[in-house]
Amino acid sequence: MVKHVLWALFISMIPVIELRGSIPYCAAMGVPWYLAISVAIIGNLLPVPFILLFIRKIFDWMRKYPKLNKIVVFCENKFAKKVAGAGNVAFWTLVGFIAIPLPGTGAWTGSGIAAVCDVPFKKAVLAAVIGVVIASVIVTLISYGALAGLSFLL
Repeated sequence: MVKHVLWALFISMIPVIELRGSIPYCAAMGVPWYLAISVAIIGNLLPVPFILLFIRKIFDWMRKYPKLNKIVVFCENKFAKKVAGAGNVAFWTLVGFIAIPLPGTGAWTGSGIAAVCDVPFKKAVLAAVIGVVIASVIVTLISYGALAGLSFLL
């Protein structure tokens, strides 16, 4: 089981996949829900402070190289599109964006948006924590509830 927990921790740190992939993985591997949710939250939140603190510096460095600049432009356009759809980057808007368990939302994108939009660090981290906890509860209920509902097939 330790192997599955470590894999879940790693999966929850991967952009786009995040806890939306690690919790279903844990459910499929028989990891108890309370361990799965804990590992997913921790793993999903580990990159947040680094994204908030360093994404602008990384983007500035990447702009010096034409091929890498294309990635920066892509990311900034993605962030801008998300912000345009949300209006402004209010605290609860950011929480809601991170909490929606769909691809393209989550802690990575939410932290990127917060960094690009100059959301204060503590406010952005708190929004990420609340959003990740909400998303993990939703994904856990879906993953473990669906698994329990289908257990009659096993």
